[in-house]
Amino acid sequence: MHSFSGHIRIWDINTGECLHNLPGHTGWVTSVTFSPDGQYLASSSMDKTIKIWDIATNKCVKDWQVHTNWIWSISWSPDGQKLATASLDKIVKILDANTGECLKTFFGHTNWVWSAVFSPDGKILASSSSDQTVRIWDIDTGESLKVFHGHTNQIFGVRFSPDGKLIASAGTDQTVRIWDLNTGECMKVLPGHTNQIRTLAFSIGGNAIASGSADGTIKIWDVQTGECLRTLQAKRPYEGMNIAGITGLNEAEKATLKALGAEVYSS
Repeated sequence: MHSFSGHIRIWDINTGECLHNLPGHTGWVTSVTFSPDGQYLASSSMDKTIKIWDIATNKCVKDWQVHTNWIWSISWSPDGQKLATASLDKIVKILDANTGECLKTFFGHTNWVWSAVFSPDGKILASSSSDQTVRIWDIDTGESLKVFHGHTNQIFGVRFSPDGKLIASAGTDQTVRIWDLNTGECMKVLPGHTNQIRTLAFSIGGNAIASGSADGTIKIWDVQTGECLRTLQAKRPYEGMNIAGITGLNEAEKATLKALGAEVYSS
C-alpha cells in the first residue's frame, strides 16, 4: 500500500491486519510493486527516490535517486532484472534492479509521465503521459515504436493484457480505452466513471478490466463487449452525515469529511 505519509504498510490480505510499517521516504509514496519472486518490494516517491525493500527483514537495502522530479510509477520486468520508472520530469528510465544503473532513458513525451509498465514478455514498454498519449518503446534500442492518440486529457494508467496483445489506458477524461497493440487501433472506449480514473488492471485471464476512479467506484468491464459488468463502492464512514451549520471546521477539514461521505444540505 502506498501513502501520503512516506510510510509503506504491508497487510495480511486474509485478516486485514497491518503486518509491517516501512518508514523511509520523505515524500508521498506514489507506487509500490513486488518483485516477481516476491522477495523484494520496490517503491517510488515524490522525494525523487526509489527504494528496494527486503521482505524477509523489512529493511531498505537499496536507495537510488535517478530522476529530477517526482517519480510516479515503478514496475519490475517479468524476469526481475530490470525496473521501469516514470517521472514528472517527462522521462522514462530502465534501471538494473541489482545495481540501480540506468540502462536506457526514453525521451519523447512532452509532459509529465504517470505510468510505465513492461509487456508480459519483457521486450517492450508502455508509458502514459499528460501529453494525452500512450507510447510503446523497444526495451533494447530505446526506440519509440508506436504512439497512441485518442484520450482528451492526461493519462494516468496503462496496462498490457496477459497475452500482450492489448493495451488498456485511462485517465482524466473519465474513459478506459482498449487498444490493439499490433495495429494501434482503439478497439473500445468505455465511458461510465464520473471523475478521473487513477488506476486499472486486467484480470488474470484477460477477459475483464477493473478501473478505479476518484468518483469513489471500481468498475469491472467486459473486454470483448465493453459492457460494465459491475460497479463496486465501499460505504464511507460519514456517508449521509449533514455537516451544514457545523462550526469550527476549516475548508480542508470540510473537504476531507465530504470525501468520506458527508454532505452539506438544508434540512
